[in-house]
Amino acid sequence: MEVSGTQLIAGLLLGVIVLILLVLKTKVHAFVALLIAASIAGIVGGMAPGSVAEAISEGFGSTLASIGIVIGLGVMMGKILEVTGAAETLAFSFIKWVGKKKEEWAMAIAGYIVSIPIFVDSAFVILNPIVKSLSRRTGKSVVSIGVALATGLVVTHSLVPPTPGPLGVAGIFGVDIGLMILLGLIFGIPLVITGVLYAKWLGKRIYQIPDETGDGFHRPDKEIEYPEIVELMNERENNLPSLTRSLLPIIVPIILIFFNTTLAALDLTEGFYSIFTFIGNPIIAVAIGLLVAIYGLTKNLSRTETLERMEEGIQSSGIIILVTGAGGALGNVLRESGAGDYIATQIAGLALPAVLIPFIIASLVRLIQGSGTVAMITAASISAPILAQLDINMALAAQAAAMGSLVFSYFNDSLFWVVNRMSGIKNVKEQIMVWSLPTTLMWFVGLIVILIANMFI
Repeated sequence: MEVSGTQLIAGLLLGVIVLILLVLKTKVHAFVALLIAASIAGIVGGMAPGSVAEAISEGFGSTLASIGIVIGLGVMMGKILEVTGAAETLAFSFIKWVGKKKEEWAMAIAGYIVSIPIFVDSAFVILNPIVKSLSRRTGKSVVSIGVALATGLVVTHSLVPPTPGPLGVAGIFGVDIGLMILLGLIFGIPLVITGVLYAKWLGKRIYQIPDETGDGFHRPDKEIEYPEIVELMNERENNLPSLTRSLLPIIVPIILIFFNTTLAALDLTEGFYSIFTFIGNPIIAVAIGLLVAIYGLTKNLSRTETLERMEEGIQSSGIIILVTGAGGALGNVLRESGAGDYIATQIAGLALPAVLIPFIIASLVRLIQGSGTVAMITAASISAPILAQLDINMALAAQAAAMGSLVFSYFNDSLFWVVNRMSGIKNVKEQIMVWSLPTTLMWFVGLIVILIANMFI
């Protein structure tokens, strides 16, 4: 039986509305909500119930087949970097490299690197003691240094695999992970610059310094003069791993994945090159990075403690894997129902650049329910079947979904509270200035980046 376009659209809209209401207003978790939305979209869209269940199963399995293992390996590596002090080593090293009076840039760069394998909330908590110490010893506002750090953290968390969100988006769009990493790192640069410039401006308007106990904050009438910070770094560095050992677990898999992507682009995947294709596969590359972290960083941890820490990471990744898989299930239902084909036909006649579809959807979902990961996964799930029918670069579309998830972080986003509370900001107006406005500025710059890139890619 032929299904009308109106029925297909009705199924999609009803599924999305139910998804939003379930996540926003009920106790139903996003994973279950995505499955319910997929079922409604398929059945209302004219699919037989049995076919809907089959499409959900196939979409879930095919999505996780490409990225589920990588997520698990990545969070284990991130946990090791966290507990061994490697993240702190990176922060101090960048401060020395960038130089005095440029702490905002140094912390942003540190965040830009650290957040590739470590969840953004955890990374901010780990590095926040350094933010406070720098503020006390330099006389700079804890707000300017903290917002700069959070800027670097959130950009790579949102744009660069193996962080679960962009990794899941790459899987749903069928984008090469190496290409996704490369574009995320490049596109993220103007966003970080925007965030740091805003942080420096904001620090002069909310001038706040931690007190000597480190538990409270005060606001001096004028800026405190700049002392030396070498003491702080020397105190901590004696107990931290070296920069080389701290960087290797992150750099090794990225290099291997890039190498594999380059060889594939040159069609060099057989014979001698097959070994590089193997070790450059994201699963193998991240596994190698994990081994480098285990044997390079855990010499002060017992075997039992090392295993326990990695298991903690696995536990935290479970729900991300489920949500990512459910997003893939929703996307597959939209493909199988024909909704994607129909909407693509309608959009092809519009003046709206198709690459903005995932960007707009991610922005709306983020505003409604708060989670950047859920927003980009939902946007990818809905838009991938549509864009597959259009002449568009899927890697750019994947980045558009990721950038759209940055918009106006506020009360329903956990990072909003982490950044504000750990910076001692309690006034609502100031909380919005501290984190809602910079994320929106980065979102707007991301929109410009996407539109410019769409003209050339």
